[in-house]
Amino acid sequence: MSNFLSERINKVSESATIQMAKKARELAAQGHKVISLSLGEPDFGTADHIKQAATKAMEDGFTFYSPVPGYADLREAIVSKLKNDNGLEYTPDQVVVSTGAKQSIANLVISLVNPGDEVIIPAPFWVSYSEIVKLVEGECVFVEAGVENDFKITPEQLEAAITPKTKLFMYSSPCNPTGSVYSKEELAALAEVFARHPHVFIMSDEIYEYINFIGKHESIAQFGDLKERTAVINGCSKGYAMTGWRIGYLAAPKAIAQACDKIQGQVTSGTCSIAQKAAVEAINAGADEAMIEAFRKRRGLVYDLLSEIDGLKLNMPEGAFYFFPDVSSFFGKKYRGETINNAGDLSMLLLKEAHVAVVTGEAFGSAKCIRLSYATSEEVLTEAISRIRKVLEQIS
Repeated sequence: MSNFLSERINKVSESATIQMAKKARELAAQGHKVISLSLGEPDFGTADHIKQAATKAMEDGFTFYSPVPGYADLREAIVSKLKNDNGLEYTPDQVVVSTGAKQSIANLVISLVNPGDEVIIPAPFWVSYSEIVKLVEGECVFVEAGVENDFKITPEQLEAAITPKTKLFMYSSPCNPTGSVYSKEELAALAEVFARHPHVFIMSDEIYEYINFIGKHESIAQFGDLKERTAVINGCSKGYAMTGWRIGYLAAPKAIAQACDKIQGQVTSGTCSIAQKAAVEAINAGADEAMIEAFRKRRGLVYDLLSEIDGLKLNMPEGAFYFFPDVSSFFGKKYRGETINNAGDLSMLLLKEAHVAVVTGEAFGSAKCIRLSYATSEEVLTEAISRIRKVLEQIS
């Protein structure tokens, strides 16, 4: 049946995070005690007051189709949040609510990028950025930043990457997979570059905004007139522990929002009515500070444990809930006679021998690294890293 598939779909790779989670489940089904550090999902349940808002929505009859861009009260809540938390002024008609931030990103890229347009993506990057660009036949231009720079690009690197064909710049802060956070000063320096290139649109993925361990979150949309060519992407999955509710949103100039509304109207229409009403409660109430403090504590634990393993090169992430260690010192070495050629080999070795699922950095544009999520309990993290250490110590 493969001859029926389009060239477009054949160019797109399966999500590496979902693929590894699938392999971990298969191994677990065989009776192995697998620990998965592969998915970016808080292990906390959604707060009761949010669930109660969903129950009330059902009781109040919100069980019908919702407006394509989202209910008015949710978009108004988002506008208030953006003003109060980020100092950004939007109107409800500049906001489009989608079935997760991933759909918001897809809507934006489809609305902006023509075949052959260049899209600059700092690497490491979230796995779906490049694949969505491939779907619309854009050209990815990767700008690499290593662990020695906290995985953040410089203004000079950005300037060198921009050409007359550049259409879009896509980045996240706090970053998945590295946990890196761009400071206000670092964003201001990048903004100066963008000011010289008014033909470049910016996508600022801020889904991990609240999981930030260094202070106030900063958005690049705050600088000069950049808000007029920036789309801010956010949602409820991470800061409110609402991954399964599938609520994301985009705030952008009105013409861009209208284009995303048009795309969504033809693909999915409005997202789940009940989830939207729960999201109103979540956004108005604010992030779960206890959850964020738990992540901060886990970050310290994992950093200490990983720092004790010879061969790992890592930094202290400033946000999100990932570590992204450089594991290239193991390349070319052997484990029980089997050569480790790359991060993919190492990831599979850890799954098969340690029964710990991590994700190869190749999927995130960094072939030297692996990604570990610490969105699980301290007890589980301690056991997982102990297993990883035992395997890595046998590589020579």
